Amino acid sequence: MSDINDKKQGILPVKPPPRARIAVRLAECALFVVLMIVSAFIRIPFPFVPLTFQTVVAILAGLLLGPAWGAASVAVYVFIGLLGLPVFTSGGGFAYVFQLTFGYIIGFVAAAFAAGLVRGRGRLTLRRAVIAAAVGFAANYLIGMPYFALIWKYYMQMNGLGSAMIYYNLIYMPKDLILSVLAAVLAERVCNVLSRRR
Repeated sequence: MSDINDKKQGILPVKPPPRARIAVRLAECALFVVLMIVSAFIRIPFPFVPLTFQTVVAILAGLLLGPAWGAASVAVYVFIGLLGLPVFTSGGGFAYVFQLTFGYIIGFVAAAFAAGLVRGRGRLTLRRAVIAAAVGFAANYLIGMPYFALIWKYYMQMNGLGSAMIYYNLIYMPKDLILSVLAAVLAERVCNVLSRRR
């Protein structure tokens, strides 16, 4: 009986209403849309293709928001880029689908979803976070590399696909894997901080 009275008086924590939870989720998604845009323009010079931190942000979205909300936030970023807003590394617009690297942009959505799916529910351990991030990294490349090959060979009609796959794709795998592990470490620490505050 005392517990009921305590809840009425606001002493015990009350579960927020569904609308409040949805509002919080939408705010979190909006934050990751902004982070995806910002990370596209934080570029470190690198041979052939500049180094950005979008892989980190996409995997973080999946690890922190879950598969559905994480993928949705990255998908919104892709959508506004295709609408014409210059949020991609080289601009925006529907014509961007013919860029060699657009497959990796699509792959960011898959990376967020895969990382969130493997992360699952419950307490996020560093081991689980690293495994989930590695799966997200693999999902990104499983979409990015075939897309690159199709654009190179059939749209651009260029030769030397094997060399292009090495110089524009494979040599970047180690740095993206390292960035994915960094995302896992960040996600695990953020989750621990949030759980302590709760």
